[in-house]
Amino acid sequence: MKKMFNRTLAISAIALGLLGCSSEEDTIVMAPLPVVDSQFTPKVEWTASVGDGVGHYFSKLSPVYAYDKVFVASRDGEVKALDPDTGDTLWEVDLEQDGPARLSGGLTASYDKLFIGDENGQAFALSVDDGSIIWQKKVDGEILSKPLADESLIMLHTSKGTLVALQQDSGEQVWDISNEVPNLTLRGDSSPVSISGGVFWGMANGRLAAALIQRGQLLWQQPIGSPKGSTEIDRLVDVDATPLIIGPNLYAVGINGQLVAIDLRSGSPMWKRTYSSATDLASDGSHIFVVTDKDHIAAVDVRSGTQLWSNDSLEYRQLTSPVIIEQYLVVADGEGYLHWIDRSSGKFVAQQLIDDEGIAVAPIEVEDGFVVVTRDGEIKKMQIPEGS
Repeated sequence: MKKMFNRTLAISAIALGLLGCSSEEDTIVMAPLPVVDSQFTPKVEWTASVGDGVGHYFSKLSPVYAYDKVFVASRDGEVKALDPDTGDTLWEVDLEQDGPARLSGGLTASYDKLFIGDENGQAFALSVDDGSIIWQKKVDGEILSKPLADESLIMLHTSKGTLVALQQDSGEQVWDISNEVPNLTLRGDSSPVSISGGVFWGMANGRLAAALIQRGQLLWQQPIGSPKGSTEIDRLVDVDATPLIIGPNLYAVGINGQLVAIDLRSGSPMWKRTYSSATDLASDGSHIFVVTDKDHIAAVDVRSGTQLWSNDSLEYRQLTSPVIIEQYLVVADGEGYLHWIDRSSGKFVAQQLIDDEGIAVAPIEVEDGFVVVTRDGEIKKMQIPEGS
């Protein structure tokens, strides 16, 4: 599988993950591994596995920590609940039915249920206690992003450009909002977020949308990017990153677009800065951390949008979304390395090889450590040594 992630990548097939592709393949080169004098090495608390992982497929199948369990899943349909202290399997279920499950939509735990979607357009609600299927619902389009749970509804953003709301207890559809999808888009969809009765999500047409949760009424749309350029790839404007809410403001970024700060009350932009990204943002409250489409990492001031630092040493290394673990900013890459970065300076603090099969999704923080899942389904709970 490592051959899928070698140092020369075709931009139309791997770097952008397109649904369609150009006949012209512009080759880009992955940056060599930076030399880092690691200040610490996390220790492994336990290891486990889940199916065959996600393999070489596109995936946002992130694990989730809730109800004192770590929930993980593999693309082929295996879902597990693990004990966060020991890694022991508390329950497991196989969602493969008439054909391959093709799980891809990430995991959300709420209302004593675990919600997950797949590329076949099936949404599942499982009991967090034993993994039994409570309901199953077919929707129009692939479910490639994480479901949102709020106000007793489960909201799913599908590849057909539709935001669908289902009853959390029955799976019955309550409403849907449809938007036109361009002919050529990135593979992936923005996960919706919510606050104060409103739901917000990015769309493939380059806009950020807002709607009332209970009524499914569209409130406003705000452009994040507009098509421009001479080639189809240049004209991509997908807003695939999950919007980020910090206080009264919302932040969104698009491919070939901008990082935009929006006042939630009015829907009006506060500032805009030129960044191109399809990767989820992270924040520590004062900084926003962006991984661009070239895998450059930047820190931006929340209030003004001023760039504070940039690190381009991991260019085209297929980075995951950035996450904050303890005092560090962390990204994983397609060759299976974790990179630890000082949030104030952007300099590397540590680096470890986790698995040479690669890592597709960011680690998640748990109560006394963090959990990382590799592309081949290996799960590791790790801890940063005290005093690091």
